[in-house]
Amino acid sequence: MARIAGVDLPRTKRVEIGLTYIYGIGRHRSGTILADAGVSPDIRVKDLSEDDVRKISRVIEEQGGVEGDLRKEISMNIKRLMEIGSYRGGRHRRSLPVRGQRTRTNARTRKGPRKGAIAKKKVE
Repeated sequence: MARIAGVDLPRTKRVEIGLTYIYGIGRHRSGTILADAGVSPDIRVKDLSEDDVRKISRVIEEQGGVEGDLRKEISMNIKRLMEIGSYRGGRHRRSLPVRGQRTRTNARTRKGPRKGAIAKKKVE
């Protein structure tokens, strides 16, 4: 089983697709990585040799910005926006959409489940 950047890649998938299971690597970047490493994108992950895995790992380390480091960098950027009091930071702080989407309807993914109408108590 190939383990790159702390992630176990699915054995039955092509290497080009398997690399996208690593946070921060998409289809385009995986193709670039494989070209730099000199590995064919058409072979399966289970057919990779140890040498191929080493080459791919080295290229990923040179390019940087995957998994934990990338997650940390993104969270630090959001934290910075909140600390300096920017508009975007305030939207992050209040768990509202950051990029100008409407909130009167929709935005349920960001806002979470609806809060139900609070029933009034009956006064007798």
